[in-house]
Amino acid sequence: MSKNKKNSVKIIGGQWKRRNVSFLDKEGVRPTLGRVRETLFNWLDQDLTSLSCLDLFAGTGAIGFEALSRNASSCLMVEKDRENCENLTKNKETLGATNATIINSTAESFLKKNNEKFDIIFFDPPFSDTDLVKVLPELIQHLVIGGFIYFESDMKYEGSELKVFKSSRAGQVYFYLLTTS
Repeated sequence: MSKNKKNSVKIIGGQWKRRNVSFLDKEGVRPTLGRVRETLFNWLDQDLTSLSCLDLFAGTGAIGFEALSRNASSCLMVEKDRENCENLTKNKETLGATNATIINSTAESFLKKNNEKFDIIFFDPPFSDTDLVKVLPELIQHLVIGGFIYFESDMKYEGSELKVFKSSRAGQVYFYLLTTS
């Protein structure tokens, strides 16, 4: 049984606006700041009707549930920590998010075994694991033409495989909307 304290973050828009999503207080788990999520979904035009999403490193689920709250057709949430997956499942049930799928897997393993394509990929790896940034180019094969990759990091994006469509910074956090075209 986990002794991790539970925290929560509010969904900021859509059908579940002001509803709380709980998350475990664990090392490496940090919800995307509300102002960052607000900017991201302003970039994406608020309404995600009929768009499919992949939330790698789902962690708290804040971004994935926010996307579903704004009418995304589906969100596949990939999280390697078993306890975080159990918590994501509880949040899914509490919200009635029938279009959320939670998979307990590493991002690398999931990407190798899965060939689905998504309209939006949320890529917010733990800041402490700088090797995970190398996975970013692999996401291109999982992106529909005209799709976007949201990337959040504590360092500037300097890759050449993807083009920066939008970018901003909040404190020590850099965040980007990347595209292939």
